[in-house]
Amino acid sequence: MSFRTPLAIVTGKVAGTLSRQFRLGGGTTLPGSLARRLAPDVLGTLAAALPHGVLLLSGTNGKTTTSRMLADMLSASGEHVLHNRAGANLIAGLTATAIANADWRGRPRATIGLFETDEAALPRAIAETRPRLVLIHNLFRDQLDRYGEVDTVATAWRAALTELPAEATVALNADDPAVADLGANLRARVVYYGLDDPQHATGAGAHIADSQFCRGCGQRYVYDLAFYAHIGHYHCPECGRRRPEPQVRLVRLRLRGTAGSNLCLLYPGGALEVDLPLPGLYNAMNATAALTAALVLGVTPSSARAALESFRAAFGRIERLTAGPGGAPMLIALIKNPVGASETVRMLVDGSEPTDTSVNDQAGDAGLHLLIAINDRFADGADVSWLWDAEFEPLAERLARVTLSGTRAEDMAVRLKYAGVPEAQMRLEPDLGRAVDVALASLPTGGTLFVLPTYTAMLDLRNILARRGWVRQFWEV
Repeated sequence: MSFRTPLAIVTGKVAGTLSRQFRLGGGTTLPGSLARRLAPDVLGTLAAALPHGVLLLSGTNGKTTTSRMLADMLSASGEHVLHNRAGANLIAGLTATAIANADWRGRPRATIGLFETDEAALPRAIAETRPRLVLIHNLFRDQLDRYGEVDTVATAWRAALTELPAEATVALNADDPAVADLGANLRARVVYYGLDDPQHATGAGAHIADSQFCRGCGQRYVYDLAFYAHIGHYHCPECGRRRPEPQVRLVRLRLRGTAGSNLCLLYPGGALEVDLPLPGLYNAMNATAALTAALVLGVTPSSARAALESFRAAFGRIERLTAGPGGAPMLIALIKNPVGASETVRMLVDGSEPTDTSVNDQAGDAGLHLLIAINDRFADGADVSWLWDAEFEPLAERLARVTLSGTRAEDMAVRLKYAGVPEAQMRLEPDLGRAVDVALASLPTGGTLFVLPTYTAMLDLRNILARRGWVRQFWEV
């Protein structure tokens, strides 16, 4: 250990304490940034001290939910898990999490480290933490101004994964061609998971497929089953490259609207039935990914099932709350790219009934009541043209009223107008706190307000709700 490391750890701990004490934030990033200036190798030093090593999880969508599922499974199996639970997933955030877990001499309190990792930060995280397992969930177009094209991200991931030793394991989504291809010619062990229930092959969002061409010969893939975007069962008609056979398979999935889902999974040596309290196809895939990693790490299937069936969503990721004591129910679902937004819309529409807009083009109180908050800050991506790729059209026949807020509320209003939503059903309210009040005021008795924010809008919303006493701050959840 470098002589600078103890000083870096103490500095980070003090910074985190002061940040929380003076309500400057949760201390989830600043401590790591300061510590790394004093000891650039502090993350690697602290990671190497963990008795059962480090796990890294990345991908475009589902990182926070999947990592929380896996953390719960590991805890249920007796591990003391170091986890960046607040979602600070850049290198500074990983470092801050590791510092918070250690004593001033760098001795960890946890037995194993689990880090949700930003797509662009994954290669560096692999190099510094030397993980025993890397799980990559999916790869979609997201924040082109930050990440670049998906091929650029995949190339960086591949270069990092080739450095892993034979003792490491890489868990990959077989249904995503760009991700599945990463498993070729690695020294590390490769495990695949995937969806094998054909009833969900609707081909939704095919126009936003980002990985349509064979990585071997450049020919366009042919899909036998297409679930959404480029996720499905595919093969190349030219060179024969195809979806790998997954070791963990989601063979039966029954979606129950916004209430949850029922899963039947097969894995080497057994089967598992799970009642998941989260809705949506993508959350079923999150659970499949988490189960795959858990089985690799030796978690028993019974412990994994118990953790999934008692799972509580992360803040803003299908988070359920009430608008104060005895208030109306709210469900918050983060949207940040075309695929995620489209699948969230599909989840809401599948759990609702058509509205009757034949009278004065207004739906009355029937149907969905939404609050959509779109920001274009750095963490959201400054380019909001992705709104035009997302499939908002299904809302036209299900929407009762929608309140629009955020820095790009007007853009969202135009997008919904072209999706077929009547202007009479829209209300613009730039102030997010006021928008919450407006949306709740129009909610019928017994109704639920569905809130769809981008990332920074979600954080703004969280602060508003925390000040009202409706939720805790995100770093406390």
